[in-house]
Amino acid sequence: MSFMPRKMSPLFVAVLVLAGLGLVYQLIFFPGRLLLPVIVLGAIFAAYFYQMRGRRAKPKAKPHMRAQQPAQSKPKTRKTMPFRVIEGGKDDDNLPKYH
Repeated sequence: MSFMPRKMSPLFVAVLVLAGLGLVYQLIFFPGRLLLPVIVLGAIFAAYFYQMRGRRAKPKAKPHMRAQQPAQSKPKTRKTMPFRVIEGGKDDDNLPKYH
């Protein structure tokens, strides 16, 4: 499975190329301007991964008391519902009722 789609529109390719050129230009001539966005994005990713690691370390909650009891072997019966079938059918003429 690849990340990029098989066919990309020329407009999308042009935007990617221009974004790449702008990033290279910033890195060469103004590297200090990229420091703040890198710090912010790094903090967001660090907080996300720290949160995900903390979730795995938590113990699972204890099940409810009823869930801990062994299941009784009671046969399950279906409740009869007061539904009825309405007979339908197509007309012999195959004409719609409303037009």
